[in-house]
Amino acid sequence: MEPGFLYIVWNFEPSIVPSWGFPRWYGLMWALGFYLGYRILNRIYKSENVPDNWMDKTFLYVLIGGMVGARLGHCLFYQPDYYIFEHPEEIIKIWEGGLASHGGAIGIIIAAFLLSYRVAKKKKPVLWFIDRFVVPTALAACLIRMGNLFNHEIVGKPIPENSFFGFKFLRNDISDQTAMSLTGTDNSSDAFTKIANDPAFADVLSQVPVRYPAQLFEAIFYIFIFAFLLWLYWKTNAGRLTGFLTGVFFITIFGIRFFIEYIKEGQGGIDDGRFQLFNMGQILSIPLVLLGFFFVLRKWKEFRKGYDPDVYQAP
Repeated sequence: MEPGFLYIVWNFEPSIVPSWGFPRWYGLMWALGFYLGYRILNRIYKSENVPDNWMDKTFLYVLIGGMVGARLGHCLFYQPDYYIFEHPEEIIKIWEGGLASHGGAIGIIIAAFLLSYRVAKKKKPVLWFIDRFVVPTALAACLIRMGNLFNHEIVGKPIPENSFFGFKFLRNDISDQTAMSLTGTDNSSDAFTKIANDPAFADVLSQVPVRYPAQLFEAIFYIFIFAFLLWLYWKTNAGRLTGFLTGVFFITIFGIRFFIEYIKEGQGGIDDGRFQLFNMGQILSIPLVLLGFFFVLRKWKEFRKGYDPDVYQAP
C-alpha cells in the first residue's frame, strides 16, 4: 500500500454471470430502479385516487422516454462524432452502456407532456406529473450510480497525495487484453483477480491510480435526496404546490452533480480540454438548477408542513 493512502482495490465483476458476460449488474440496477419507482409512484397515485389506467400508461411512457432520452443524450452530448457521424447504427446498442441522466430527464419531461395531453386530457398539468415522477426518480438515480460503480465507469479523478481514501478501479485503468497479457491468463476475470490479490503482481497494482469514487459519492447524496423528497410529499403540502417538488429535485440532484463533476473524469464531448471552465455535465446542470430555484421560490410562501389528504382530489 502506498504511504498515506487508504484505498479499496475495486475488482467487482460487472457481469452477473461472469462466463456469459451478460446480463450485467448495471442493467439490473436500472431495472430495479424502474421497478421500485413503479411501486412508489403507484402508492402516490392511489393516495390521490388517480384512475387505475393512468399508472400502466405512466410506466410505459416514462420507461420509453427515460431510456430513449438517456441514450440519445449520451450520443448527442458526449460522443456525437462517434455515434451521429461515424456509427449511427450503434445508437440502438443500449445494452453496451452509455446513458446520460440529463437526456433521461428530458425524455421523462416529454413523457409528462404526453401523459398530460393524451392520458389526463389536460385535467392535470405537465408539472403535476413531473412533481410525482421526481420522488422515485431520485431513488432510481442512486441505483443507477451504484450500477456505474459496479461497471467501473464514470470514475473520479486521481486523488491528490494529501488525500486519505479512494478506489483503484482495475477494470477502468487496465484493459482486459492488457490484464490477460500481464498475467498470462486467457480469462479477464482471472487476470484481474490475480492483479488484485497475487503479490507477484504488486508492481502492476501499484501503477493503478487511486481515484475518487465519484459514483459512490453521488449515490449517497441521491438516497438522501430521495428521502427528503419522500418527506416533502407525505409530510408537507409540497405535492399540491405545482412545480415545487420538481424545483427541489432540480436544485439538489443537479446541484450535487455540478460540484461532483469537479472530481470526475471527463466523459467526452467538450470534456476533452477544449473548454476549461465547465464540463458538459456542469453546463447541462446549470439551467436546471436555475429553473429549480424559479419553481421553488414562486411557491415558497405557500409551503406548509402537514399533509392534508382533502387537498389531493381525484381528477
